[in-house]
Amino acid sequence: MGKYVYQLDEVDNPLEIYKLLGNKGAQLSEMMKIGLPVPKAFTITTDACREYIKNNSWPDGLEDELKASVKAMEDKTKKGFGNKSNPLLLSVRSGSYVSMPGMMDTVLNLGLNDEVIQGLVVKTNNERGSYDSYRRFVQMFGDVVMGVKHSSFEAAIHELKNKKGVKLDTELKVEDLKELVKNFKDIIKKESGKEIPTDPLEQLKLSVTAVFGSWNGKRAVTYRRLNNIPDDAGTAVSIQEMVFGNMGNDSGTGVSFTRNPSTGDKEHYGEYLINAQGEDVVAGIRTPKKIDDMKQDLPGPYAELIKVYEKLELHYKDVQDFEFTIENNVLFILQTRNGKRTAQAAIKIAVDMESEGLINQKEAILRVNPDQIEQVMHKQLDPEGKKKAQLIAKGLPASPGAAVGQIAFTAEEAHDKNSAGKKVLLVRTETSPEDIEGMHSAQGILTSRGGMTSHAAVVARGMGKCCVAGCEEVIIDESAKTVKIKDQQLNEDSWISIDGSTGEVFLGQVNMVEPEMSGEFQKLMGWADNHRTLKIRTNSDTPKDTKVAIDFGAEGIGLCRTEHMFFEGERILHVREMILATDVEGRKKALDKLMPIQKGDFKAIFEVLEGKPANIRLIDPPLHEFLPQTEEAIKEVSKDLGIPEEKIKERLEALHEFNPMLGHRGCRLCITYPEIAEMQTRAIIEAACELKKEGKEVKPEIMVPLVGHVNELKLLRELIIKIADETIKNFGVKLDYQVGTMIEIPRACLTAEKIAAEADFFSFGTNDLTQMTFGFSRDDAGKFLNEYYDKKVLAWDPFQRIDECGVGQLMELACKKGREVKKDLKLGICGEHGGNPASIAFCHKLGLNYVSCSPYRVPVARLAAAHAVLKEE
Repeated sequence: MGKYVYQLDEVDNPLEIYKLLGNKGAQLSEMMKIGLPVPKAFTITTDACREYIKNNSWPDGLEDELKASVKAMEDKTKKGFGNKSNPLLLSVRSGSYVSMPGMMDTVLNLGLNDEVIQGLVVKTNNERGSYDSYRRFVQMFGDVVMGVKHSSFEAAIHELKNKKGVKLDTELKVEDLKELVKNFKDIIKKESGKEIPTDPLEQLKLSVTAVFGSWNGKRAVTYRRLNNIPDDAGTAVSIQEMVFGNMGNDSGTGVSFTRNPSTGDKEHYGEYLINAQGEDVVAGIRTPKKIDDMKQDLPGPYAELIKVYEKLELHYKDVQDFEFTIENNVLFILQTRNGKRTAQAAIKIAVDMESEGLINQKEAILRVNPDQIEQVMHKQLDPEGKKKAQLIAKGLPASPGAAVGQIAFTAEEAHDKNSAGKKVLLVRTETSPEDIEGMHSAQGILTSRGGMTSHAAVVARGMGKCCVAGCEEVIIDESAKTVKIKDQQLNEDSWISIDGSTGEVFLGQVNMVEPEMSGEFQKLMGWADNHRTLKIRTNSDTPKDTKVAIDFGAEGIGLCRTEHMFFEGERILHVREMILATDVEGRKKALDKLMPIQKGDFKAIFEVLEGKPANIRLIDPPLHEFLPQTEEAIKEVSKDLGIPEEKIKERLEALHEFNPMLGHRGCRLCITYPEIAEMQTRAIIEAACELKKEGKEVKPEIMVPLVGHVNELKLLRELIIKIADETIKNFGVKLDYQVGTMIEIPRACLTAEKIAAEADFFSFGTNDLTQMTFGFSRDDAGKFLNEYYDKKVLAWDPFQRIDECGVGQLMELACKKGREVKKDLKLGICGEHGGNPASIAFCHKLGLNYVSCSPYRVPVARLAAAHAVLKEE
């Protein structure tokens, strides 16, 4: 039997056992060690939670340890748990080793009953504050432990405030709070059929069990899935002596960050409420005051708070997000954690802390999560568009960026509309942890209540979502599905645009523009480049996308899909003419029209690359994808090409395949119709030769797709080299080019030593390699993959992150076999995985030369490649 409970003031090295104590428990213990004013506490470990979840019962010995720990806290505080004259009250709070703000449950003021409350009134000499604590306890216990809907309690409070003619909870008198306690107990009895136990120890045991259970609550499971947190991590439970921020105007509660988590600026950032308890600030029920106002309201505690900022940052060497309570002018720190921050803030903070000497360059690189980088490149509202748009409201700029969408009133609505392909903004009075899936689905979030540290703000920043909070002009009627802003009435079809950097809300759809990259961004990227060994290329089919990628630091093209060029303008007609031709001559005639167009495309891309390598894939999709599918489209093509409709339909029928993914595509097309490969090779090489004649550097790489047998590559390599060498000779220039293949069929991995003999490079096409290894269709797998995640069949989407055990093993084998034959065989990856940080780390481990990803993920890949090196050291 292990140890399940730790007294936090007696732990020697809390950060070494943070996975046991959870982040909250470990940090409470650490703060005690550095002399911060932390109320007494003990923690039940994540081991106990895992045992509970596995067996649906407490592990042996936990109850005895819990009782002993309560007794130890009574001795330290000189108070009694359940004592009627000098009561010890407790908070029970969750805390995994990974921060999951608001995703699990908390119970405050535990230990109260109808007798103990009398002792609290006498002890504190504050009847109103005591009964406010009692009604909060009954409400939280009813919600968290007894499963009564939170809205039932809120409705009772709302009804009483209306009856008494007051707006704020703080305006309710002692008698009103006593009435609420009674009403809440009646609600619990009616909805659960049970009563709150009067025995404080029983209350504590039930609360601990509820917190354990909340680990598998819907919102916690969703948050873990969205943030790749393991399901078996479990939560610890921290049990802490209560301190009271609701004891009058010399008491309060707040949340603060040691730097601005939205911008990264070095400034005191936070909010507080006078005469309130901690959950009030985060829940966003009342809009709090800015931390600087505390200088006037509570000057003594404010001076202490300033010292806490300095002490925390100096100790942790990172931005801290901490909660505090002031009881009768005395400051207490209730928790700290590394602050969730926007991508912009993460970059600025890392670079600033390096220049301040708090951290070194390597630490600064590792401080910024590669996935966050993409958020920096999110579009902003066009400044010119904003000038013309109608500004209808202004709230707090809670999370930067911009979002445009139609209104969704609930998380479920946001999720459903997003699944249907609609852009939505989640518009709520305030968000709660239950809204997590809707927040993930929405383009951005707008709330009418809550501040810069409310749930909406904290979660939006962590997700990289734009958020405007505390916009009090916004009056939401969820049941009527209307939003009233001054004289404007909006509904679910209305479009609005929000600016999370300014807090502005505009009517209609404001245009979006590309953001400007900050100096800190460029500096961090430069540091990353100094440490990474992987080259970063881009998947790009146009000069415009190539230019974007080069500006973001791409070092070449890893995949140019030639067929994507076929769909532009008139050229699709030439492609269709080629497909519908009945003989080689007819096909060549159509291809002759396509040739100068393709050459122009390649030339434009080569010019943008300025000598960087360009890996160009020959045609890959089956031919039927280029033909019209509807009656109307068939009529149009028939008219344009002068080919009878029946002939087009016959050709469509002839090209029809039961499984096109495994059908007549890739190298199979080029073997059947070698004239296509000839035209594309000539277009690539002529474009390169023309630029060579102009004195420009060009590095073409011609890639043959879907090779499963060495003879396929051998046949096409001979054809490509023949055409290329003839063309180069005709131009009278010297041009180096390479011919290689995409490794995307499992057989190619298994026979890589044979294929390597015919290839200058391998590029892993992990999209198809994943499909063929799993036997999944990428287009259809979405129908069942969510069930796989829920039922723990798979931990992640193998089309997003490389499956190292299966697909990864094939890649490793191909690398090993290929380089045994050709020591300098160039290896790259061009599937979607090329922009995924975990997959990039795997590619680094395999010894690939480069990864290739979409233009906007190039900076993500640059940073992820540096992380891969630094985490190895």
